[in-house]
Amino acid sequence: MPTETTPASTAHEALVLRLLRDHGPLTRGELGALSGLSRTTLYDAVGALMDNGAVLASVPEASRRKRGRPAEVLTLNPGAGRLFGIEFARRAVRVAAMDGTHAIVGTTGEPHGPDLPWQTRIDLAWRLADQLTGGTLRPGALNGIGIGVVGPVGPSGHRPQWTPWHDAVAARVRERFGAPVLVDNNTRLATLAETVWGAAAGERNVLYLRLSHGVGGGLVMAGTLHRGADGRSGMFGHISVDPDGALCECGAVGCLETVASIGAVLDACRTAGCAVAGMPELLTALESGDEIAHAVLSKVGAHVGRVLADVSHAVGPDVIVIGGELVDTGRALMAPIERVLNTRIAYGSYGVPRLIPTGLGAPGTALGAIALLRRHSDREGPGLRETAPALMP
Repeated sequence: MPTETTPASTAHEALVLRLLRDHGPLTRGELGALSGLSRTTLYDAVGALMDNGAVLASVPEASRRKRGRPAEVLTLNPGAGRLFGIEFARRAVRVAAMDGTHAIVGTTGEPHGPDLPWQTRIDLAWRLADQLTGGTLRPGALNGIGIGVVGPVGPSGHRPQWTPWHDAVAARVRERFGAPVLVDNNTRLATLAETVWGAAAGERNVLYLRLSHGVGGGLVMAGTLHRGADGRSGMFGHISVDPDGALCECGAVGCLETVASIGAVLDACRTAGCAVAGMPELLTALESGDEIAHAVLSKVGAHVGRVLADVSHAVGPDVIVIGGELVDTGRALMAPIERVLNTRIAYGSYGVPRLIPTGLGAPGTALGAIALLRRHSDREGPGLRETAPALMP
């Protein structure tokens, strides 16, 4: 017969899971000493975790040979409590998986055309997730799915009216995977991942900018992921850099995205006389010393640097991380960004924020979705609760 779940019992279960994760296999006696819980409370917490498969009990062979009742050893079940992070990017689906011991199982992804139907993208996410688990994925066997999507994502019930498709995507993913779903903006999740596992690991004040088919970013301030009103924080791609520039898809003119997205950079190269069909050709042109390609990247870097300098004056990051495919252009892009930061930031005796390329690359958003799930589960206990602000019902 199921026992009633209370905030206290949930906290006790979370404590047991954390101790097993930090210390490895433990007996109940060792757990009691480390946790400070009474025998009855510990018995109830361990029993609940064994009932839902999160914890396994076994008797070591050495203990079996001894007289008296052998002491059971409790361990985390690696196959239980799985978390998946999924990024639905503009032209790719990427997946990351974490097992019940909080170890990253792996990451994978697959590109697709920009017009691929949403149900096909979700089926692709299922196939990629199944690959990461060796074909053992089953609906309803997951603790949670984190999703990164393009566009603003705010608290449930208080989101911008022009992003209702997030609800539909979340509902389809929840139905396909049989797990609760947590949704956030893709570049914001990449920001979080960089502070957990990436180039800015351990940093508490981080500005992240992704230069890809779109341009966006995120902020971690005082160790907290900043979302802003209606989830609009991090939309750096829509800061104006050229009042007489091209029309942006957002309806404004001269946004950073109109000059620093992959498409804009390739168009600028072709207009100037450098025939590049895609990123591979652009990288080849840069490596060969093509003056046109380098001039275009220098101009792009200057635009990016000015935006980063202005945002830095407002929020004061310690670290600026540059991600997205354009970071593969290396010093052709990073050097002009650094030059602008060094000349425009009023740094006084504190120095300019450290500028570094991404440490995670393409899987960053999917990993960030897992980091978001973990933060919610650490607050709410081992089960992902549907009171989380951005959790889709």
